[in-house]
Amino acid sequence: MKIHAFASLAPKEPLQPFTYEVETLGSFEVLIKVSHCGLCHSDIHLIDDNWKRSKYPLVPGHEIVGTITKKGSAVDHLKIGQRVGVSWIHSACMECATCLEGETNICQQKKTTCNEHFGGFADHMVADGRFSFPIPETLDSAHAAPLLCAGSTVYAPLRNHHIQAPHSVAVIGIGGLGHLALQFAAAFGCAVTAISHSAEKETEAKSFGAHRFLTLEKPPAPNQFDFIISTVHADLDWNLILSLLKPKGTLCFVGRPKNVAPIDVSSLVSFQKNITGSATANRALMHEMLAFAARHKIKPKIEIFPLAHVNQAIEKVKANKVRYRVVLEIAN
Repeated sequence: MKIHAFASLAPKEPLQPFTYEVETLGSFEVLIKVSHCGLCHSDIHLIDDNWKRSKYPLVPGHEIVGTITKKGSAVDHLKIGQRVGVSWIHSACMECATCLEGETNICQQKKTTCNEHFGGFADHMVADGRFSFPIPETLDSAHAAPLLCAGSTVYAPLRNHHIQAPHSVAVIGIGGLGHLALQFAAAFGCAVTAISHSAEKETEAKSFGAHRFLTLEKPPAPNQFDFIISTVHADLDWNLILSLLKPKGTLCFVGRPKNVAPIDVSSLVSFQKNITGSATANRALMHEMLAFAARHKIKPKIEIFPLAHVNQAIEKVKANKVRYRVVLEIAN
């Protein structure tokens, strides 16, 4: 079968039409007819080879929603015609201690959907059926797509750190990740604070579930939060942010600062504060997140582009003019 896609052929170049052949499926693989695919900042990092590990030709796209048209012999939990989603993780070894504990998202032998493999900026794509997740009926495909990466990235640390009412949670950065983190934390029943450099986002942040809004221009009062999740890629005063934590509080990075973060460990020692990071969700949490989002009507704010306009969409994301996620619609 010939698959029609858009690919990056070299770093920092516009994506070009690209075709490739799929002859047979592996026993655990499924062929998905793609209807929607989110455009994530991670796709742009791969396109531009910012992480120095991109492999070309590179078909981006790892927030994929579509329907199964073919499946391998070992895929017995999914049906032809079923709507599924695919995220950042294409596959894992399924044999190491980490995988056996269920933490397939941090398997050291994991493969990603759109680097070691062709991703979802295409009319079809091949996925591992074990990492293809049924989409609840009440989630429409365009809104489900960004949940598969952005949604799972903020949902997983909230669950892994057992965040619930009456915890006090702060979300730094009200963008593609942050606006979903606000919604999830509010649905958990937490006291939610949005922290942004842009005062103009206050009204919208509160519409996403924030009870309070702060900027860092005026230092907030210390000892306020049980959990702070940072979704930004900027360099901030991390010691100031640590001061906002209560004793035993946790600062969790899901965004990566541009430079090494200088940390004064005295508050960690004196007040048993914690610093951690989190990647995407494991398979169990991915299923749970989708069900939770459907139940609580959590969805991203999106802008839809046709796949043919993918380069215009990329430039708009780079210019920080998207509120808050781009979804590519694939005409089949």
